[in-house]
Amino acid sequence: MRPLKLVPDNTNIPFLSYRWWAMGLSIILIIASLVLCFVRGLNLGVDFVGGQMVRVALERPVEIESLRSDIEKLNLGDATIQQFGSPRDISIRMPVPKGGEEAANQAAMAVKQVVLKSYPAARFDAVETVSGKVSDELFRTGMMALGLAMLGISLYIWFSFEWQFGVGALFALFHDVVITFGFFALTQLEFNLNVVAALLTIIGYSLNDTIVVYDRVRENLRKFRKMEIIPLLDLTVNETLSRTMMTSLSLFVALGILLFLGPDVIFGFTAAMLLGIVVGTFSSAYVAAPILVWLKVGPDSFLPAGETRASVSKGDAERITPRD
Repeated sequence: MRPLKLVPDNTNIPFLSYRWWAMGLSIILIIASLVLCFVRGLNLGVDFVGGQMVRVALERPVEIESLRSDIEKLNLGDATIQQFGSPRDISIRMPVPKGGEEAANQAAMAVKQVVLKSYPAARFDAVETVSGKVSDELFRTGMMALGLAMLGISLYIWFSFEWQFGVGALFALFHDVVITFGFFALTQLEFNLNVVAALLTIIGYSLNDTIVVYDRVRENLRKFRKMEIIPLLDLTVNETLSRTMMTSLSLFVALGILLFLGPDVIFGFTAAMLLGIVVGTFSSAYVAAPILVWLKVGPDSFLPAGETRASVSKGDAERITPRD
């Protein structure tokens, strides 16, 4: 049986000919994501804002205003009720009551009784309580982890390749992370520590794909010293396309099944990962590679010190020209 090949060996897609359109689309998505984050904001979970949250699965679509009115009669503070996943799945978020763990448990039981009064078949999936001090620390350390991961990765690529490659990798990672933030601002899915873990995983995946492309670029720059940079980048992306497609498709299938059949508690994590795989694959070909053109990476970039492209071309010509 012949092995299955998603990408034929003679594939020659002119990726770089679409670089302006692709970069324009990327810039539009980045700007739109930033605007959404500032205008709509993120639906931060209890992990980051503190408070008490009860997740409930109901037997029928919820009447939010009626349920909010009933809960407010408990005098537990302002209650925020949001749907997620489906109209029957809701989260009820309230301030942490004074009195410690015992008071928090009593407040949760009171909310459960109010919900069961209107929805007798309701299922309570989780009750989470996080203090304001802990939530501030979690948010600060989570964002610090994202920033340090992106910075460390860029420095690694800078020293392993050239500074242009570090800039390209950092912009590609920024592109992937910001668009994921924009997706959560648009959909108002809960942004919690699970999503931060997904973002760190996306950074790792995108970096892995980008390094594969960059390593082949460096190899081809040394191998094809007379080739112009745009045809060389097209060649490189096509050479790595089979590996990229197999990896991305395998992850896409697994995450797609988990998205639709997995538990609700990791729905945000799975959605972030799925989007990150798509965006990360796009950025490796249409963001990380074209940036090298605009940063003037060319056939001379990896020549030994004191050696010029002209001398290399002359040496190559002498090796292939017969002598008398």
